[in-house]
Amino acid sequence: MPLQTVAPHRLYRQIAEQLRQLMVSGEFAPGSRLPAERDLALQLGVSRPSVREALIALEVEGMIEVRTGSGIYVQQAVHSSARKNMALGADLDADTPANWGPLEVMSARILVEAEVAALAAAHAQKSHIKAIQTGLKQMQREAARDEVPREGDEAFHQAIALACGNSVLLDTVQRYWQARHGPLFERLGDYFERPESWQAAIEEHQTVMRAIEAHDSSAARKAMQKHLKQAHKRYSASWRRAPTR
Repeated sequence: MPLQTVAPHRLYRQIAEQLRQLMVSGEFAPGSRLPAERDLALQLGVSRPSVREALIALEVEGMIEVRTGSGIYVQQAVHSSARKNMALGADLDADTPANWGPLEVMSARILVEAEVAALAAAHAQKSHIKAIQTGLKQMQREAARDEVPREGDEAFHQAIALACGNSVLLDTVQRYWQARHGPLFERLGDYFERPESWQAAIEEHQTVMRAIEAHDSSAARKAMQKHLKQAHKRYSASWRRAPTR
């Protein structure tokens, strides 16, 4: 059964379904290693980020196992996994933010939150700036305890969205964070979030905050854009550099 070019509609789920059918049919035998991300992307005619999202979905469903430094392998009990996880697969098809593709979310955030930061720099009051500072301090405390500073990260970004003065943009950012708490984002974070990456993120947040404190919209836009592009890059890193869990 040859791979087919995928149309761009709920892309990662279409890719995951093609790969699932190939595994169930025996084209990719249990225990075998899947082709590399770049090779799958070429054969399917899609981007590597979309392939990564599909692979993460299949791992959440129990169809594959990612072995950092080695490759991605079909689970031995692939047929029973397929039956057992049909309900989970259906849940992942639901049209909710929790099921948005993580890297697609990051791409959207680069566009939207850069402008949100620019607006926040123009409109932020003292109370807004204090809330942004509090979010950053929370991130720093969580990182100092060797915790993933997600609560502080969320507080920081939502405080900026509140400061921008646009309720629609605030709701949009809140929906991004609903996606951030979904199973695909959580699993991706297991591989690519580690102390050094979070320290880099904290420094990037500091740059954003300083621009907003200075009411410099241009600098805030650039700083947020740079931060989110770096975050996207971290989530797109080679599996070989990902830490073992």
